[in-house]
Amino acid sequence: MAPPERRRRPTQRDIARHAGVSQATVSLVISGGVASAQIPESTRRAVLAAAEELGYAANVAARSLKGGRNRLLGLYTFESVFPTDQRDFYYPFLLGVEEETARQGYDLLLFSSHMGESGTTRAERSIYVGGANRLKIADGCVLLGRNVRREELSALVREDFPFVFVGRREVDDGELSYVAADYVSATGALVAELARLGHRRILYLRALEDSEPTRDREEGYRRGLAEAGIAVDEALIRSLADPADLSIEKLEGWIDGLGITALLVEPTEDNRLTEALAKMAGTRRVRFPEDCSLALLGDPPSWTPELRNWTRFSLPRAQMAREAVRVLLDLLDQDTPEPRQLTVPCTFVPGDSIGPATADGPVPTRPDATDPVLLHPEPDGRPQT
Repeated sequence: MAPPERRRRPTQRDIARHAGVSQATVSLVISGGVASAQIPESTRRAVLAAAEELGYAANVAARSLKGGRNRLLGLYTFESVFPTDQRDFYYPFLLGVEEETARQGYDLLLFSSHMGESGTTRAERSIYVGGANRLKIADGCVLLGRNVRREELSALVREDFPFVFVGRREVDDGELSYVAADYVSATGALVAELARLGHRRILYLRALEDSEPTRDREEGYRRGLAEAGIAVDEALIRSLADPADLSIEKLEGWIDGLGITALLVEPTEDNRLTEALAKMAGTRRVRFPEDCSLALLGDPPSWTPELRNWTRFSLPRAQMAREAVRVLLDLLDQDTPEPRQLTVPCTFVPGDSIGPATADGPVPTRPDATDPVLLHPEPDGRPQT
């Protein structure tokens, strides 16, 4: 694949040429100072229109600082991530970015630009509101969020804007920098632990969306089975359209019909899945881990000590965010920066929901064709992280 075309950042000279005015006029309009009042309104509008068309963003501070920087780093979120309390899933990410930015002597600027009418709840966030990259106010930016606009990531790569994504993300027409949790190794380690405890029928309940974290978890599941000498049964890779649909009846069907003794579950960013698990455990029709072992492939949202201590691995969220800031600053220090990808190990949390496989486990039968749970196809040969 040929590398994406990198576009030079537009300058005030480019704007002057495009608008048919002098560079001094552009400087006066862009600066917005008292002297700009002498510029005719028609000329001012022409300069601003040219700046927007070319994707120019004026600096908010003088470029006399070392390296020509504002010493401003941006944080852009593709959805609202501000927490209500310190247990929120995104809180450690935000804290890590803030702490490391301050430690490095930079200020942090939050971006939340959206499309559509201001103040509407349906407004969709966008980096390129009005066609211009609004992140250019900052020297570079850390990006965060699940509902990513891939076309905007591609545009950032093409124009060579320095950014780092928290989490592994890919685009078809380029390569970008990211800091991600090592889901592959963490999931493989959980499979290895279950295999050590005698489990051979391990069901993987994955997210419905085919995102990079989900693909990494599935790769770890398959790799863990292979390393334990267990053949992959595609009937044991499943997904639910709504995590709240996970019920005790479904679990009993998997135990009786598929002969599973353990269940690996990819958590959601809301409480639907963990609430369904708690409801199942409350029935006592299936005991964890006596009747079936269960482990989460990540942190349950808003977990507190009074909740069930599910066996799981924990994401190094604050560390990922701090590393993202460091990688971003490394990119800014390079004349011709190359994309960097960094994976950070997860932490195993033993919890209380896995145990030895029962010696007299059920005999599996083939799944019923009317089973509403969706089967997941083979992965697409994505390269290993």
